[in-house]
Amino acid sequence: MATTCDHQCSSCSSAEGCQDKERTERTAQNTGKIKSVIGVVGGKGGVGKSLVTSLLAIQARKLGYQTAVLDADITGPSIPKIFGVHGYAQTEGDNLLPHIAQDGTKVMSLNLLLENETDPVFWRGPVISGVVKQFWEDTKWGDVDYMFVDMPPGTGDVPLTVFQSLPLDGIVIVSTPQSLVSMIVQKAVNMAEKMDIPVLGMIENMRFIKCPDCGKEIPLFGSDDAVDGTSVPVLERIPLDPEVAAACDTGTLPMIDVPYLAQTAKLLTETFGRKEETKADA
Repeated sequence: MATTCDHQCSSCSSAEGCQDKERTERTAQNTGKIKSVIGVVGGKGGVGKSLVTSLLAIQARKLGYQTAVLDADITGPSIPKIFGVHGYAQTEGDNLLPHIAQDGTKVMSLNLLLENETDPVFWRGPVISGVVKQFWEDTKWGDVDYMFVDMPPGTGDVPLTVFQSLPLDGIVIVSTPQSLVSMIVQKAVNMAEKMDIPVLGMIENMRFIKCPDCGKEIPLFGSDDAVDGTSVPVLERIPLDPEVAAACDTGTLPMIDVPYLAQTAKLLTETFGRKEETKADA
């Protein structure tokens, strides 16, 4: 026989199941309008994952799509600075609200919850993983065509949490043209394959720098075949560009006109757009 809830959860034998159901419903409401989720991964730090994540969101936004960035790099969050987003994230009931960047991209990052942006985070892996999961479940994302997840380096707790907890449609690998990096990248590729996450391709960052006087492209690392040891196709190669670096420092990247990753964003939106059409037809 059904019983009436008296809202005294501390003394209720069904409280845990009730709370789990409530959380599941809230997560469904918060994330139900997100159409595609793409992780941006790199086996090694310092290869430019945050830059690639930001550029993909910006370029997809320029194509007319609603975009969002979930900053899963909890101990090294740089997404808010790149997008010129500062201050505390607002709340609505039990939900967090993402910050809206100048170009309309929605952003959620730990730096939006810290008193000072430079405060260090002394947390162990399980706590950090829990925060990433919370960002996904407890943020009221609204309409999002493409969410890009900026992942921390390596194959540890946080990437595992993202792979297991978020409905990833695929990952993009970021690398620099060095044989050492390509070896570590293959570890991330192997992890994704074991978790049945599609690897969409690789972005080779910092391929060259262009001489401001003669326009000659000067290679920064290794040789042209440095990443050929991996099993991932290269989607695009982008240079080290002082203008882009300065825009990241000043939080104006969404406002400058650069061509980098426009081709990749178009490819991704066409690919997943076709998948959405197939689902609708079915």
